[in-house]
Parts: sequence; C-alpha cells; structure tokens
Amino acid sequence: MGKGPGLYSDIGKRARDLFYRDHLSDQKFTVTTYSQTGVTLTSSRTKKGDIFLADINTQSKHKNITTDVKVDTSSNLFTTVTVEELALGMKAILSFRVADQRSRKLEVQYLHNYAGISSCDGLTANPIVNFSGVVGNNTLTLGSDLSFDTRGALSKCNFRASFTNVDLIASLTL
Repeated sequence: MGKGPGLYSDIGKRARDLFYRDHLSDQKFTVTTYSQTGVTLTSSRTKKGDIFLADINTQSKHKNITTDVKVDTSSNLFTTVTVEELALGMKAILSFRVADQRSRKLEVQYLHNYAGISSCDGLTANPIVNFSGVVGNNTLTLGSDLSFDTRGALSKCNFRASFTNVDLIASLTL
C-alpha cells in the first residue's frame, strides 16, 4: 500500500508546519530509555513561562498491539491501546483517562491508496460520534469531518483541502 492521502487531521499539516514547527519558546528536557523486551520509558519536563510541567510515559509493544500509559504533573493517568493491522489497512485505538468515565473513546481508522476513513465514538451514555473521510493522493487531498450528537443533532461539519507539489504547499480549512 502507498502512502495515499492519510487522515483528515493530516490535511494541511505540512503547511502548518512551515509556520509553527521548531518555533517554541518553551524549555523542554526529555530522557528516554529502551528495554530489550520492547518497553520504552520516557520522562519529560517542560518550562512554560514560570510553570513546570512534567510527565512519565511508558510504551509497550507486543506483536501488533501497542500500549501507552502516561502520568502527568496533575496525577492524571492516560492510557491508549492501539491494535495495528486489525484488517488490511485498518487499526483500532482505545483511549481513556483513569477515573474519568467521560474520556473513554474508541477510534477505528482505515487507510487506502486513495482514501482515509476514521470514525470515533465516545464510550458514554450519550456519545458524540465523529466521522471523517479523505480522498485524494499525495498531491491533491479533499476531506470532511462530521460529528453527530446521538440525541439527533449534527454538532460539527468541517471541510479541508490541500495541494502539494515541489514549489507550493497550500491548504484550505472551512
């Protein structure tokens, strides 16, 4: 499979990176260690003005399953489980913050040479279901992002387009 257009969140990323990548005024220090069994442990500290933020992240990979667990300065515990190649071109991502029932969500992504589809469902009593689709290639990409409140309302409808060649990177978001 080729790279294809990617996902909706990828549209315009190269154009945004021209303006924002590597332009940070924050001071960040990161230490990472790897084990032979596939476990990665990362600790980072960031100074934003007079505020210090820190987190510890561990990542474990076993076959096609990756588990990430992160603890931040406020003692929040974030967990993400990713299953790659659930089917050809498809992966599933389950993420949640421990002790926050509203943070649970399940995302399914499918990538193809000329399309990318992502659907996300909040695992709550009245979830908001998000669907995004992209068509195109490495030069021209068109995509839409829709969110539905399961109580019957369309809560978000966005459109993005991107054009990339050797001399020009352009992106439009509506």
